Formats: sequence, structure tokens, C-alpha cells
Amino acid sequence: MSSSASGRRAAEFVDIAPIARMSGTLRLPGSKSISNRSLLLAALARGTTELTGLLAADDVDRMRESLRTLGVRIEDDAGERAVVHGVAGTFPVRQASLFLGNAGTAFRPLTAALALSHGDYELSGAPRMHERPIGDLVDALRTLGADIRYGGVAGFPPLTIAPGALHAGGKVAIRGNVSSQFVTALLMALPLADGATTVEVEGELISRPYVAMTLALMERFGVVVVRERGDVFRLPDGAAYISPGKMAVEGDASSASYFLAAGAIGGGPVRIEGVGSSSIQGDVGFAATLAAMGATVRSGDDWIEVRGAEQLHGIDADFNAMPDAAMTAAIVALFAEGPTLLRNIGSWRVKETDRIAAMARELRKLGASVDEGADWMRVMPPAQWQPATIATYDDHRIAMCFSLAALGGVPVRINDPECVRKTFPGYFAAFERLARR
Repeated sequence: MSSSASGRRAAEFVDIAPIARMSGTLRLPGSKSISNRSLLLAALARGTTELTGLLAADDVDRMRESLRTLGVRIEDDAGERAVVHGVAGTFPVRQASLFLGNAGTAFRPLTAALALSHGDYELSGAPRMHERPIGDLVDALRTLGADIRYGGVAGFPPLTIAPGALHAGGKVAIRGNVSSQFVTALLMALPLADGATTVEVEGELISRPYVAMTLALMERFGVVVVRERGDVFRLPDGAAYISPGKMAVEGDASSASYFLAAGAIGGGPVRIEGVGSSSIQGDVGFAATLAAMGATVRSGDDWIEVRGAEQLHGIDADFNAMPDAAMTAAIVALFAEGPTLLRNIGSWRVKETDRIAAMARELRKLGASVDEGADWMRVMPPAQWQPATIATYDDHRIAMCFSLAALGGVPVRINDPECVRKTFPGYFAAFERLARR
């Protein structure tokens, strides 16, 4: 693997030579989703929380910086450990401007928490963040009396928050078919409001496992949400976060997907450690996807191992519950016999880029035949592999998943590899440690 550097950016591209096999063991970095949720919950709790295994990456840095700006004291806040001194539901700083980059797992929950915090706040992000919808969350918060205004296009960041005429309890409706982060943000913030509250999700709730993760983490911090049929959530009166003292963050199951896929495609065995069958993350289900495609999968509480098959085969699968891992499945489809249909992936359209359009464009460069629709993609493997230069659209997951294309026997160039800093700064070094040429 080689890279080119010039002036302003450290690496314009990385070249990955053809890879014959992938094997080895890798310890995963911490989960982005758990890291950012845990930091916010620890900040809002009563007491001091020691978090270990935190992800050291841009998205988590945005959350740490924002919490410090809001007056939260965080010790040893570089790297994988942080001691967070909770503010018992009241941020000391009541006027602040926060820049959150393109970190949806920071922007959405902080919007909800600050809307219920009786202060004056401005939230902005990178240009792409201002193109990612937030209107459903804002509408739900306004029904609680929050005062939130758009700084540009209605329904999108940036946002200005002022003290609202907040009222206690009642029912709140929120749509669930655009982003599960809206539901997560609302649920996490509601203990800051007084009174029992019922949240009713309208329409289909996508990425359900991420909401289940949120509920599990809230329970660790002392708030038990009752989930009823039809995606109705009930928060009790008097709910308040209490520090659990210490908490370890799981390895990132979404990041695991690239290495598990490497085992399936590249023979293996590849074992990842830090996440396993006891995980609260929905993306561990990607191992079952690989098994359905013909790979051999073994797992324990804290590890998963994948070996390849003589021939993988295409599948028809609904990826509503794990849309991030579906991107990796699209790459595995290049190595499978027959077509692979990825269904219910409409949320790709409003991620770091329009991932359906971007993935289709880059898959075709490698020689694949790709059909796409509003919320689906059909991939046929290449009749003949083509060397390709992959555009990454400032999207970390595109950069990571297309590294696997080097197992097709062709060289692959990944443009702007530094975009992986969002969630996995050491990705390409970790990938190379498993590559056998």
C-alpha cells in the first residue's frame, strides 16, 4: 500500500495492490454510536463516570469538545478513556455556539438536550450536515414547547435554540422512517423534562437496533423506558440519569463488517475482538449475512471469526436494521455468484452522501452491473474486474468498504483516505496487517 501527499492534505489517495488472502486477528476501536451516547449520558447524569474503550476519532471529538464548551468537566479526555463529571441534568453554560462537523450522532442528541435546557445555543456543522434533514426532530421538540429556529433552509441545520415555554409530560409523535437518530435524540433528552412522557413513532421505524441500543444505555444510567407494541415508548415521571460509576464501550460493530467481509472474501480466518454475540449493536447481524452468503462464522461473547467458502452466493435481503453494514454487503456481492439485492436502504440517501448513487457509481467502475431504485440496489458481480480509482465523497464508509475490492485481483486507488478519521483513523494500517500478498 502506498500513498501520495501534498501541501494542505496529508494524503490525496492510497493505492492498494492486489491481495491474495486476508487472515489474522484484530482488536476493534470503540463503537462510535456507544461512545457518543455514553459521553452525553455521563454528562447529564448525577455523579462521575469513568468511560473506557471510547473511540478516538473525529465524530467523538466533536461530542467531547461540545460538552466541554457547555461546562462539563472531562478528565483524561484524549484517547480511549474519559472521566466525566456529570451535571445532573443542567448544563452550567447557558449560551454557546457549537460546531459539530458531520457528526449526526452528536448533532441530533445535542439538539434535543439543549432544546430542553433553558439556554441560548447555536448549532452548526459541515456543509453536508446542513443538507441532512432534522425537521422531524425539531417538530417533535416544538410540541414540548421548545423554541428552535432554522438558520437557513427550513428542516435542516444550522439551528438556533432559545429558552422555550416547556411543559411537562404528555404525548409526543415523531416520524421514524428518515433516521432512527431522531427517536434516539428525543428519548435521551426527555428525562430533562418534567413529567411522564409517551413517544409514539409514526410510520416505519428504521434501524431499530440503534434505538434498542439507546434504551439499553439509558437503563445503565438509571432510566428505564417501557417499550410497547407499535413503537410506543413510555418514560416515567421523575426519570433522572445516575452514573453507573464505570462503563466499558464495546468495539464498533459497523467497523467490524469490513474485516469480517475480508475473511469471507479472502479465505480467512479473520477474527475480530471487542464485539461478539453479547453485543447491544445491531450490526453484529452482518455475520449472519455472511453466513447466508456461504461463509463459515463462529462467535463468542467478545469475538467473531469468519472463514471463506469455495464460492459465495448472492442473496436477497432487507437491510433496514443495519444500513451501514449493507454497504459492506454490496462489496461482498462483487465476489458472489449471481445477483445480490439490497432492500430497504432508503436511509442511505441522507447519510454523509447519497450513498445509493455513490455506491452504484463506484461499483460500476470495477466492472459490476448495478441497478438502483429509491430504496434498493441490485448488484451483479463483474464479468471481468477492472482496476479503479474510487471517489469517496468525504464518506468514511465508502473509503473503507472499497478497500476490499483489492481482493478481486486488481489494484485499487482510494481517493481522500483521510476521511476515515471520522470513525476509524487507523483503518488502512489495520487492513494492511491482515493482507497477504
